[in-house]
Amino acid sequence: MDTLTHALSGALLGRLIARAPDPVRPGPRVWHMVVAGAAAATFPDLDFVLGYVSDLAYLRGHRGVTHSVLMLPLWAGLIAWLMSRMPKLRASGVDWRAFYAVACAGLAIHIAGDLITQFGTMILAPLSDRRFGFGTTFIIDLPLTGALVAGLLASALWRRSRVPAAVGLLATCAWIGVGALGRSEAIDVARDYAAAQGIAAVSIDAAPRPASPFNWTAIVFDGERYHFAHINTRRTELLAAGPDDSFIRRFSAPYRPVSMAQWQVRERFGEDGMRELARAVWSAEDFAFYRWFSMFPVLDHAENSGSARCASFRDLRFEIPGREATLFRYGLCSVGDAGWKRFKWTSDGRRWLSPD
Repeated sequence: MDTLTHALSGALLGRLIARAPDPVRPGPRVWHMVVAGAAAATFPDLDFVLGYVSDLAYLRGHRGVTHSVLMLPLWAGLIAWLMSRMPKLRASGVDWRAFYAVACAGLAIHIAGDLITQFGTMILAPLSDRRFGFGTTFIIDLPLTGALVAGLLASALWRRSRVPAAVGLLATCAWIGVGALGRSEAIDVARDYAAAQGIAAVSIDAAPRPASPFNWTAIVFDGERYHFAHINTRRTELLAAGPDDSFIRRFSAPYRPVSMAQWQVRERFGEDGMRELARAVWSAEDFAFYRWFSMFPVLDHAENSGSARCASFRDLRFEIPGREATLFRYGLCSVGDAGWKRFKWTSDGRRWLSPD
């Protein structure tokens, strides 16, 4: 989920938790709790600084220790202490314990917001690097963000009531539930396709897509190849979109009704001529990071010339119709006797990655 939406969710949760000031015992005001909730819900994404270290540091560390439920109590204590050091609060004798609950809640709602996406979140870091994700929601979801904004605006109008905050959060949860329904429908479509085609499926899944909770890429893996289709589980006819239409309509148009689905097949290791090279790259120790990260990996590019042997992979999670660039395309090149060398595809071409 994008950082702005995380901050909004934390702010709304902070408003729900906040209570009217007690004239007998000093405590944080409502807006203090809103700020604390927003700050806590933003905090985990500070791991973006790993991108300045290296591409691999970001890939391995993003949604790691800052997103861990095991580390949550520690991070909450740090955020609560920092909030209590605000000059006015410090002068009035408000200590960190007044912010600890809202800091815990803000961190928790951030983790929950990332868990509903399919990127994967290491909630058990640093003890485990396993990535968890429910995959119900695309990483940017405008109606979800809108529900949070509406809740905050209503809370600003009815300042003495926590009801608008509660309604806003309930509406957000309901919208996530709609996405879960869409995911279930997409998986059913993939399962029906596998059965109709006689495919011995190793795994069946669906990747959330933008613009609608019913836009999905249904995916069937048979052990060697991926069968996938871009579908809208509720659409009954094709959606036409021109260059002058809204970006939401243009993003949504490629997703076809289930009855008109166009299933594609992609070999995981490519065609016969490059399959041996692709398998060698895939199984190399230097490529372990991508085996860990990817969910639906397929060969992206391969070349076998006299000077270099290279192969790269992409993940169908990030192959979105209507979007020119595909993120997270990584590979290896074997140059002479120097062994494998990692690289990443960017808009400027191949970029070599520094070793660990």
